[in-house]
Amino acid sequence: MASKGHAALEAMIEEATVDAYGDDEQLTGLFTMIEEHLVVPFTTTVLGVEVTVLKVDLIADSIVAVCTRVRHRQRIGLLDLPLPTPAPDGRAWIDAYRQWAGR
Repeated sequence: MASKGHAALEAMIEEATVDAYGDDEQLTGLFTMIEEHLVVPFTTTVLGVEVTVLKVDLIADSIVAVCTRVRHRQRIGLLDLPLPTPAPDGRAWIDAYRQWAGR
């Protein structure tokens, strides 16, 4: 799925943050939409190593992907997570979060 345009992402951000006051509540709204719509697990490559993204989590002031490889587990910020091709369903919500975070 091709990534959505700027206006479509702005509409998604508005949907996720419509009742939010301040950045913390907006982040929670975006996290909720990502958690509901992103299809996990999926595999991607981080620093040349294939990992499985099991879920997303809200940590302090960012959204992270919980990744595993063999017996190791690591959290990687969604802003830095390379997405596979084809991207998982729900990827547009990651794009919306990235756009929101870039403000």
